[in-house]
Amino acid sequence: MKTALKVTGSLLGLGVVLISGVLIYVSAFLPNVGPAPEMSIEVTADRVERGKHLANDVMACMHCHTPHNKKQFVNPVDSTMMGAGGVLFGKEEEGLPGNYYSRNITPAALGDWSDGEIFRAITQGVSKDGSALFPIMPWPNYAQLDEEDIKDIIAYLRTLEPVEHEVPASKSDFPMNFIINTMPAAPDFSTKPDISDRVAYGKYLVTSASCSDCHTPWDKGEPTPGMAFAGGNEFKLVTGGTVRTANITPHMQTGIGSWTEEAFLKRFRAHNDPEFQHFDIAEGSFNTVMPWMNYSKMSDEELKSIFAYLQSLDPVENLVVRFTPEE
Repeated sequence: MKTALKVTGSLLGLGVVLISGVLIYVSAFLPNVGPAPEMSIEVTADRVERGKHLANDVMACMHCHTPHNKKQFVNPVDSTMMGAGGVLFGKEEEGLPGNYYSRNITPAALGDWSDGEIFRAITQGVSKDGSALFPIMPWPNYAQLDEEDIKDIIAYLRTLEPVEHEVPASKSDFPMNFIINTMPAAPDFSTKPDISDRVAYGKYLVTSASCSDCHTPWDKGEPTPGMAFAGGNEFKLVTGGTVRTANITPHMQTGIGSWTEEAFLKRFRAHNDPEFQHFDIAEGSFNTVMPWMNYSKMSDEELKSIFAYLQSLDPVENLVVRFTPEE
């Protein structure tokens, strides 16, 4: 019996040593995606114009990286703080394994970053100091895009008005504080499809806009199998209640299978109306977390391409209750 206990104790001790060693390695030596690439991006008018459109209207970078009022309808941004960061994505509203704050991406914060360091952060999830970025900033999607689009965004960021704004440090809970270091990976870039190929171009735009991240339900950090784009992902509102993302698969009863292209465009264009008004949300009333004000400014061709791609998906039956008041 004593021998057995000694053996058991030795095995447990060895296990603790091995686990400790792994955690030390993960913490001290990862992520390891190599140095930032050497590049110098020319800030041309064409690059800035394209980058501005992508960062504002397609990828909605400026929505997430600008303080916005979550107590008003459609969460309008503070136009005096464009790109200044500080928006919390965390445990309470999004159910994340930690509290993550969007970074200040104006030249006030990125002035000493090289183009390659910004490029690596956007496409591999590694900051200037070598730390890993939690993929609430959807770098795994950006890693699938055309390199030129990423360079256009960087050119645009260089032209932003510098805003001095101290942003709290993001922090992961255990065990995510170790797991996060294993996430960064090499990008798998693609060539942007021609806009004439509606479905392929729509897929590219949907990847750029990270639609699946919000419109697919997740379980323990992984998308639920067979439920891609089927909606139901939950967000707690600061004004009370829970809002859920819509089913955007072409299911006729529970998705957008019965929608026409015209109806799809109209849904977005409603938020691009100059007379559109933000208003205060009463406690316990519906609001949306979708950045409609950004996506509504996509071109007709872009929205038509997105609609074509969504209609090409497998329909998934999933009736979503869009809003539940707080009990």
